[in-house]
Amino acid sequence: MITAKPILHAVQKTLVVITLAFCSLAASAQSSRVPLPDMGNSASNILSEREEAEYAQGLIRQLRAYDLLIEDPQITAFFADMGFRLVARSDRPDKAFTFVIMDEGNVNAFAAPGGVVSLHSGLILAAEDQNEVAGVLSHEIAHITQLHLYRAFEKAQSMTLPIALAMLGMIIAAGGEGNATMGALMSGQAMAAQMQINFTRHNEVEADRIGIRTLSEAGYDPEGMASFFGKLNRITRINGEGPPEFLRTHPVTVNRIAEARDRAASLPKPDTNDGGDFYLMQSRVRALYEDKPEDAVRWFREELKKDHPEPRSNGLSYGLAIALQRNLAYGEAREILETLAEKNPNQLAYVLQLADLDIDQGRASAAVDHLAGLYQDFPGNHAIAMQYAEALLHDEDPKQAETAVVVLRQQSLSRGEDPVLYALYARAANLAGDQVRATEAIAESYFQRGNIPEAIEQLERLSKDPALDYYQRARVDARLINMRLEAGEDATANDKK
Repeated sequence: MITAKPILHAVQKTLVVITLAFCSLAASAQSSRVPLPDMGNSASNILSEREEAEYAQGLIRQLRAYDLLIEDPQITAFFADMGFRLVARSDRPDKAFTFVIMDEGNVNAFAAPGGVVSLHSGLILAAEDQNEVAGVLSHEIAHITQLHLYRAFEKAQSMTLPIALAMLGMIIAAGGEGNATMGALMSGQAMAAQMQINFTRHNEVEADRIGIRTLSEAGYDPEGMASFFGKLNRITRINGEGPPEFLRTHPVTVNRIAEARDRAASLPKPDTNDGGDFYLMQSRVRALYEDKPEDAVRWFREELKKDHPEPRSNGLSYGLAIALQRNLAYGEAREILETLAEKNPNQLAYVLQLADLDIDQGRASAAVDHLAGLYQDFPGNHAIAMQYAEALLHDEDPKQAETAVVVLRQQSLSRGEDPVLYALYARAANLAGDQVRATEAIAESYFQRGNIPEAIEQLERLSKDPALDYYQRARVDARLINMRLEAGEDATANDKK
């Protein structure tokens, strides 16, 4: 039986998919300033750098609003570093990119205007090694640097907004449940499929060619792209199922795979590392985002019975330890992590997980002592800073909360679009007795998660507090104006109310 809540969640996800197809069209449809350029012209002829940045920020806020993104600092940092390593060797190393991971089990990835590239968690779990994931990333990066998105959007421009509005109308009329909602959802999925960006064969081959070259120059095995495409095709044939979503949006033929392999063979094969960090993060994704930790424990135990190279075996053991910890089997989790850390004491993932285990076992003071040293040794490391702040706040001590405020304020200077950071900052400021900063931080967290009305409401209430000093009021009012502009409100009119 299908209940209303899963239906609504599916509807929300479908709307996001539609938005990915038409959101940038809305910007161009609202302005007839310039027609789309021929291939090779600057993307600034379509969207200015500022417009691209605003689109990227808005899209990410929307994905967060529907709770679609993985926000774990270690996972996001690893794959963002992989993406930027590829961007640095691309045709546009100066272009702004944002790399995100969606908590979606299907095998897919997409690129969007504004330099947004997303990997689905299902794709990460399906990959054999880091070269395959890097191959997908380099392919998506090439779609952006070669302006393929803008040409595809031009073709779909006439149908996007009316379809989205019609679907929204059906969902609203259905009241969020029943057969009418299911009908709206099915219609919406069909419409989204019609609007799916269908790159031409020329676009796909060009993205392959440029992406494979980028792979080699960035120090990855250029065979990675063809290897992943080939694997997906084999899985499809063996299982007798329809193709994975990635192959539906990026159609792959036998000839295309052969062409990709020929190109890879003609390029230098760099000396690659053992991929140990990838296996750790791949296992972390599975261990943290499996709905039932006992299922993850079972999967890791079965996989560890097989013969694997040491880097992958270490990654699987690390994943098992996380899954055991989630399943409250702290003793076995610690035994595994300590064995791994003994073999490689410099592996940050092991050290941080042991500190996290200390917190779960009520040993926050030990975690604080350990993480304080790491924070001094690796200033600016986001994963360390966030876990250090968590440990400082565990016992709800105001003095330790003051230290957490300093740590998180420093992080906010370079991570200004992280809602998890701001939520933690709000908690720290509240415990430290700074209610103004706490309210500002919680408003920022709401804003970054796409809940702009609630963020505005928080700051409006704060701005009416007569106890604010001049500097606090100026800071609050300035941010309030910016949020109102983001919400499409008339800031002047609101100030007069």
